[in-house]
Amino acid sequence: MPPAERAAVDLGGTFSASAIVGGTVTGHHLLHIDCYSQTKEELPTGKYIKSCPFSAGGRSWYIKYYPNGDRSSATEFISIYLQLDQSVAQPVKARLRFSLLDQAGESVPSHSRKTPTYDFFTASPAFGYREFIKRAWLEESKYLKDDRFTIRCSVIVTKELCAEERRPVVVPPSNLHRNLGDLLASGEGSDVTFQVLGETFKAHSCVLVAQSPVFKAEVLGAMKESINGSVIQVDDIDADVFRALLKFMYTDTLPDFQDTKKKEEAAMAQHLLVAADRYNLERLKLICEDRLCGHIDTASAASILALAEQHSCRGLKEACFRFLSSPSALNAVMTTDGFDHLTRSCPSVLKELMANIAACVSVDLEQER
Repeated sequence: MPPAERAAVDLGGTFSASAIVGGTVTGHHLLHIDCYSQTKEELPTGKYIKSCPFSAGGRSWYIKYYPNGDRSSATEFISIYLQLDQSVAQPVKARLRFSLLDQAGESVPSHSRKTPTYDFFTASPAFGYREFIKRAWLEESKYLKDDRFTIRCSVIVTKELCAEERRPVVVPPSNLHRNLGDLLASGEGSDVTFQVLGETFKAHSCVLVAQSPVFKAEVLGAMKESINGSVIQVDDIDADVFRALLKFMYTDTLPDFQDTKKKEEAAMAQHLLVAADRYNLERLKLICEDRLCGHIDTASAASILALAEQHSCRGLKEACFRFLSSPSALNAVMTTDGFDHLTRSCPSVLKELMANIAACVSVDLEQER
């Protein structure tokens, strides 16, 4: 047996490890130009308007949009640049991709351009493209619709090299939501059944009761009346919408809409918003509001505004008002079937809309003076 003193030294030994790590992190920002004609008229060559600040790679940025070019040699073009919006001790290395998007939200290959890596620092110039889009080409293209178009800016930030401790025991993230999703998919242990327009969904009362006070009342009420398990009939929600609703309640996630057309995604968001309001799922309702804010266009603005008014969605309603504050957008929307529906179903919101437009016009006149 070794001496006691030697044993104590051995027991006190430690093991540790570290690694030098780097890599990149990417962020995206969509710049929606909702009133192209107005920006072209009011911002002469060399004048720009900034996007709202956004975060990418742990840094704050903004986009500079020049509708008539940033200098006299580029008056026929739209210029677009990215600016670092914070003070930094060390330069931030980043490369950029600016893309014109089509009506489905996809990049237009002829107008998707990637820069080399630049060093952004506190007083650095903005980087981007002086001749990004020729205005005459844009105005004749299908990408400018109802006086609107969208540019996506992708920022690929190079992370600083640093030492990172490698711990011998790595605790994985929680997989509770995945496990609950598997439970929903398998139907094991289910004690409540929903019949939704010909489709059957098995669920677990404990999950539904915990998530929604409306489900709590419906499920517990049905269980009291049934001895062999409860069956609840749902006739006013589409089966795909109800499936997405259950998935959200179990996993706090929505189905992946990457392969879904923009119009279909907007329709699903509208139906889910109605269902979320019915079952008092406030977080899901806000998620749907947020998604619909990105789908407001001439064809949908009136119907989305009616939806926002009927289901008390203040943020979505304000987004519709902002879109409709443009005279050209309003005139185009007034020719749609959705506007007829809005007129019939929500006459009070029309008065509010007109008052909002009048206020905007008054502010513009004051600024001109």
